[in-house]
Amino acid sequence: MVQARDIDPSASPLDYYSYELRRLREEAGRKQSELGSIIFCTGSLIGMVENGRRVPTRDFSERVDAALGTDGHFSRLVGLVLRSVLPTWFQAYAEMEARATFISTFQCQLVHGLLQTEAYARSLLTVDRPERVDELVAARMDRQHILKREHQPALWVVIAEAVLHQEVGGREVMRDQLAHLLGFVDHPWVQIQVLPFSVGQHTGMLGSFTLLRFDDDPDLIYEEGYAQGYMTANPQVIKERSVGYARLQAAALSPERSATLIARVMEERYGERPGSDERAMA
Repeated sequence: MVQARDIDPSASPLDYYSYELRRLREEAGRKQSELGSIIFCTGSLIGMVENGRRVPTRDFSERVDAALGTDGHFSRLVGLVLRSVLPTWFQAYAEMEARATFISTFQCQLVHGLLQTEAYARSLLTVDRPERVDELVAARMDRQHILKREHQPALWVVIAEAVLHQEVGGREVMRDQLAHLLGFVDHPWVQIQVLPFSVGQHTGMLGSFTLLRFDDDPDLIYEEGYAQGYMTANPQVIKERSVGYARLQAAALSPERSATLIARVMEERYGERPGSDERAMA
């Protein structure tokens, strides 16, 4: 059993979650091991979350709510908790992304975070932050919750063809990632286009960027950098990037032809090869 430590619920969203989990578990008369058995995890995991040493996931929170009858209390808290573990400079963007009604993005190096598989995200995040990879992956996966809402945003994505060929996590991870992209072909609110190598020079060579549109607030643009991202509502920048995005969409393959290209790359580059040395993610 994990030894309890004093938690200040006002210190952070995670500390508040930890405090509430212990309080409501004890109020329900459940031991850590009993609650763990009900929600299919160990009592030690319950203890680590209650001590603020393990970041909870959305699935964990939903199961705790069901087990303790807390009426969605932890399911509502977990989004705030997971957002708080993101880099400080990215938290403002994540909050605005969750509020947007229309997201249009160009990605020149990576699959956009809202469309990444867990294994693909884990491979990326392990490179620089291996000691925090579990919580960062959980936070990235939780961002995707907006695509499952009743009123989800429209998401239009243009990706450079190079993204399909940049092997992340090994062939199996890439095969699953491209298959995941193909799973959005018939999605009513997600459109994926590939900008082929044959286009040559294009405005997106300046870097990846994302445009956020809202029902009642000014548009925002987010541009990525090596150290951190940059977000602005400057009308001139919005205008320039909006025109640039329209040009990228016009130059990109149609969603149908993009799906055909993704399927071809998935088969030819990442398909099964007898006797090949697969590098599978744990």
